[in-house]
Amino acid sequence: MFLQNLLTTAQQVFILYILIAVGFFADKCGLYTEKASKLNTNLLFYIVTPLVIVNSFLSIDNSPENLKNFGIAALLGVVIHVIGIVLVLVFPFFRKAENTKAGIYRYACIYGNCGYMALPLAQAVLGPQGTFYCSAVIMIFNIFSFTHGIYIIGAEKGGFDFKKLFINPGTIGVAIGLPLYLFGVELPTVIATPISSLAVLNTPLAMLIFGTYIAHTDLKTMFTDKYIYLVGIVKLIAVPLIMIGAFKLFNIPTVLATAIAVSASAPCANNTVIFAGKYKLDTGTASKTVALVSFFSIITMPVMIALAAT
Repeated sequence: MFLQNLLTTAQQVFILYILIAVGFFADKCGLYTEKASKLNTNLLFYIVTPLVIVNSFLSIDNSPENLKNFGIAALLGVVIHVIGIVLVLVFPFFRKAENTKAGIYRYACIYGNCGYMALPLAQAVLGPQGTFYCSAVIMIFNIFSFTHGIYIIGAEKGGFDFKKLFINPGTIGVAIGLPLYLFGVELPTVIATPISSLAVLNTPLAMLIFGTYIAHTDLKTMFTDKYIYLVGIVKLIAVPLIMIGAFKLFNIPTVLATAIAVSASAPCANNTVIFAGKYKLDTGTASKTVALVSFFSIITMPVMIALAAT
């Protein structure tokens, strides 16, 4: 099982790197440049992201048992993010980092790639039930990411509008999707199909944008940035180990514990790069952080999954 999880994780990281490489070489060839990708960031931010959230609600059966389990998984998703926030506050590793980078490191410590990395791995390890539990964590991720996450990145530039804590793509997506889920609304095909079609743009578009930023980054410095290693320790080791300890302490059922451990141990979110570009921070640092921590996760994620499942 450990080797199977290792191969599944490695495959997801490899796919991620292929998509990034397409964006990288497209930029180098002038086919899809960093300038164009910055325009697409708004498309991803304001249209695709809310539809991803709405589509996730439309994909879940709203039976009473599922609703109960979904609520427990969502609560554990809240705990994952609170732990990350507390660790960053208690251990201010990045206080000495440059202002344009500190917010990036903090965000990367807290917010994981629970959509692209965790969801397929949960599907491979646990089947549909694992996907269901991870969907709850994705919902929580988007709420936190587009509120607290925007704050810690946007605040680095000063003058952050606190209205955005409540009115943003993440909260709008939940405001639309949650009532549809709770009331069991089935949208007509003519509406549901465009939503799902645009939602699937999320990962490839984010990775293409990521690739154009990498094309303008000094990759030789990626392995010499000590802060990236600190991000990796917090995101890939500290947060999941604390969660796994809590599972054992409170006797959380194995399937649920394993699914949440997959989400807790995921590497830095793609949004680390997207938000850096959106708020005119150091996209090079964001790109290097996500790329290197994702590579390390090939080893750490299977270990955490094995610990949660025992």
